[in-house]
Amino acid sequence: MSALYIHIPFCKQACHYCNFHFSTSLKYKGRMLEAIGKELVLQKDYLQGAELQSVYFGGGTPSLLSASEIMQLWSIIETHYNLGPNMEVTLEANPDDMKLDKLRSYKLHTPINRLSIGLQSFLPDELSYMNRAHSAEEAENCLANALAVGFEQLSVDLIYGGPFLSNEDWRKAIRKLFAFQVPHLSAYALTLEPNTPLEHLVRRNKLPALDEERAAQHFEILLEECILHDYEQYEISNFCRNQQYAKHNSSYWKGRPYLGIGPSAHSFNGHSRQWNVANNMKYINALEDNQLLFEIEELSPTEQFNELLMTRLRTKWGLSLQEVEKRWGNNCKQQLLRQIQPFIQDHLAHIQTNYIYLTDAGKLLSDHILAELFLEDIPA
Repeated sequence: MSALYIHIPFCKQACHYCNFHFSTSLKYKGRMLEAIGKELVLQKDYLQGAELQSVYFGGGTPSLLSASEIMQLWSIIETHYNLGPNMEVTLEANPDDMKLDKLRSYKLHTPINRLSIGLQSFLPDELSYMNRAHSAEEAENCLANALAVGFEQLSVDLIYGGPFLSNEDWRKAIRKLFAFQVPHLSAYALTLEPNTPLEHLVRRNKLPALDEERAAQHFEILLEECILHDYEQYEISNFCRNQQYAKHNSSYWKGRPYLGIGPSAHSFNGHSRQWNVANNMKYINALEDNQLLFEIEELSPTEQFNELLMTRLRTKWGLSLQEVEKRWGNNCKQQLLRQIQPFIQDHLAHIQTNYIYLTDAGKLLSDHILAELFLEDIPA
């Protein structure tokens, strides 16, 4: 099984915290869609005919596309790719785009069966701080409209750790979301990414700084509320009810091959990683000449190990010691066991049935733990 990601590099406006590749000009949208369609054809053999279990329209803001524009790309996908049964077809959506007519059009005239809604917050001050395009009222209306037209597979993004978000307001936001019976939640701590507007504004004291302790408290509240409302944490930032795991993102965490189409999109086939040029006009011009413009990196055994470590330890499925031994040898497994011992003693990790897992406390410190476990070389 494999996954297909399509990057739509357009947004109405720039969110202050975002470091993804996008443009706020739609001037070349038509040429971009033609170029993406051409790349889909040129890259059709990358997955070696493997069955697709998911297609994900991400960005950027793919909900800027009409149903007919989605179908322009879908007709190429169904012609050139091996579509599996019960596929998950996700569209990332912003609340201000999700009017009833557009939602009905997506539901009736496209294969989209899952929406990932970038709601981020219900609070006006938080939305303003992040420079989101939608209002708090549009956030709630979007959820109601999506459910009304029959989109049962919904995922919602929330951001915590912002300076205007109190513990009480964060708890209320989570409960408000759960009242809609949304089956999937992705929640992320607000961070200052380098060279973003938020990083510049905070550094120049134009906006309040972020507080790591506040974010840690919000994360603990998130875990409490998810347990209380029967949402399972299956990855550090992802929660669902009734095992409605995101097929697409789970394929990343489980190390399955995926193909990324569009400017800045990444692809992975198990032994190498490649990424397209992050420039819209260079991407368009190359594809109009039937050329692919990307960089590629062959992953060493050490890099493959670190990649597995980084993805698996974020999930409920953990890291298999048996797989480590099979792929990299007993010496590698023994070194990992030695390095994990201090974290086990501090109740940040545990081993059960030959798998390593992070505890809830360990998940709070996952970046630090992973950095300590990464290998510089696979032991002989």
